[in-house]
Amino acid sequence: MDKFKRFLVYFLLILGAVMMAFPFVWMFVSSLKTPAEVNATPPTFWPKQLMFENYKYAFEAAPFLTYFQNSIIVMVSSVSVTMFTTILAAFAFSRLKFPGRDLAFSLSVAMMMVPFEMLVITNFTTIVDLGLVDTLIALIVPFTTSVFYTYILRNFFLSIPDSLYYSARVDGANNWRYLWRIMVPIAKPALVTIGLLNAIASWNSFLWPLIATNSTKTRTLPFGLYAFMTSSGIRYERLMAASTIVVVPMILIFIIFRKYIVAGVSRGGLKG
Repeated sequence: MDKFKRFLVYFLLILGAVMMAFPFVWMFVSSLKTPAEVNATPPTFWPKQLMFENYKYAFEAAPFLTYFQNSIIVMVSSVSVTMFTTILAAFAFSRLKFPGRDLAFSLSVAMMMVPFEMLVITNFTTIVDLGLVDTLIALIVPFTTSVFYTYILRNFFLSIPDSLYYSARVDGANNWRYLWRIMVPIAKPALVTIGLLNAIASWNSFLWPLIATNSTKTRTLPFGLYAFMTSSGIRYERLMAASTIVVVPMILIFIIFRKYIVAGVSRGGLKG
């Protein structure tokens, strides 16, 4: 009976993994097909001839190097600033004692229920007033804080024993030194999780860059996929090649650091 349960669990896990991975495999395989093969009915899985020319066309049809550079700048800047603000906010909500702390945190968490689409107009108005339209700064400023990441890190900080904090204070360490010398190194799994999730979200962002930028010099990679959608139709094999270029970096990062993501999220949700 135990063997059957184990077999059933592994079977369901493998089935789920195949279902999750199949769209990415199909995207990559389709990027190597000819126009006739990608539109064939019934569809064929493996192409008769590998069309690597689709990738060459993808780089020529849109300035992917410029888009790639912009995506890197926006991602690194967003992750760096968000990590800093998240660490400070999480420390304040977990260790500092001030009136209304729990109420302020509860109200902040409640704001997570407001979808981003409802804030687009307000954010865009702010960017216009600051004169930052069509700049890379406009893609960074609205995403320099995150209640969700603060929630994860705050719960991680709460799992650290209070005795460690009081011992550090007795030894003469102030709050600033205690935060960066003790709490931040201990919270490395949660910080890696926050950084990776933020990097993936920034890399895949499409709606806000579409609204806040107007020229090629400030566009990011997801917008580059627009180059393969024309009035005469969509060349799906070329679109799949471009999509592979956009998606593969994040897939590799997720595969390499997946253990940190699971560990950080699971431990961050244990307390709080």
